[in-house]
Amino acid sequence: QVQLVESEGGLVQAGGSLRLSCAASGSIFSIHAMGWYRQAPGKQRELVADITSSGTINYADSVKGRFTISRDNAKNTVHLQMNSLKPEDTAVYYCNLDVVVVRGGVVGGMDYWGKGTLVTVSL
Repeated sequence: QVQLVESEGGLVQAGGSLRLSCAASGSIFSIHAMGWYRQAPGKQRELVADITSSGTINYADSVKGRFTISRDNAKNTVHLQMNSLKPEDTAVYYCNLDVVVVRGGVVGGMDYWGKGTLVTVSL
């Protein structure tokens, strides 16, 4: 029911920039956080950056100072501005949506994932 539509990644040269966007649609009552994860070949999926509804932002150490995450709460859209890209940034990037779920006064969470988009950084 909930869908995440990601913009396309692509091929970019080292030192270049790329902007990823993700729009959430469907029956969404309350969002805890939206963000981006990535998975490179042979490696575990890792958090790149996320932002909560209250504005708290987390970045992976490897992207601090280079990537910037932002969110348009009204449009349920998150953006990831990637600057000074390195070959090590090459990965499939996945949009993540963390939704707050309350049942009988018990607070929990539910995750939704985009299909993933490939970002390749060449030398």
